Amino acid sequence: MRHLEINGGRVDAGEVTTLWLPLVDQGYADAQIDDYSGRKRRHYPHQPGTILSLSACFSHPAGQLQGTAGFGFWNAPFGDPTVPWPALPQAAWFFYASAPTDLPLAPDGAGRGWFAATLDATTWAAWTMAPFAPLVLFINQFERGLRQVWPRAQHRLGIRFQPLPIDMTAWHDYYLDWGQQGCRFMVDGHTWLHTNCFPRGPLGFVCWLDNQYMIVTARGRGRWGVLPTDTEQSLMIRHLKIYKR
Repeated sequence: MRHLEINGGRVDAGEVTTLWLPLVDQGYADAQIDDYSGRKRRHYPHQPGTILSLSACFSHPAGQLQGTAGFGFWNAPFGDPTVPWPALPQAAWFFYASAPTDLPLAPDGAGRGWFAATLDATTWAAWTMAPFAPLVLFINQFERGLRQVWPRAQHRLGIRFQPLPIDMTAWHDYYLDWGQQGCRFMVDGHTWLHTNCFPRGPLGFVCWLDNQYMIVTARGRGRWGVLPTDTEQSLMIRHLKIYKR
């Protein structure tokens, strides 16, 4: 498992592994563990039929934790120190983002917070949308059009999500079953999201805490940047297991 530490980010491994993010005035900071370092994306280690379980606890609640954080499976679509070129995104994970992040999730709310989610923009259904992207973005400028068209686009992109209204600062048991017929996300034995959408893979495991934000809305607004942090932040995990069905 790689430990990635950028701009003061730190990983303390042990029975409880802690990812630390320091006070950051400028620049990108990251504390991360993953299992895909040095591999080409087609050789990432996990395929559908994989289960992830762990316990996790954050230093700050939703809304106060700054940046993004989470754990699950993805294909490092925006680059990695070992795979710098971008790719269409795939993911099945528990994901957190603070303001001003705004992701294309619900048409009637800001796309941020703590949630379970899937995404696969590499499928044939997603590719068939490409010629119509300008028209979709135009229609989405209107409230009625957004509500009618965007859910269909989400379906083709494999976007499914469920907000998790739980206390992030308490220990919880998280479970992700990434199957060949769908994904199930559970917290403390309760199923929050069960969907027939699933990324095709191969994907890598990632657990991270950083200070970035991203705005990619259904109306075509896009921006990326980093946030200054005014306090030290942490993500603690234990009992990490990744195994085949």
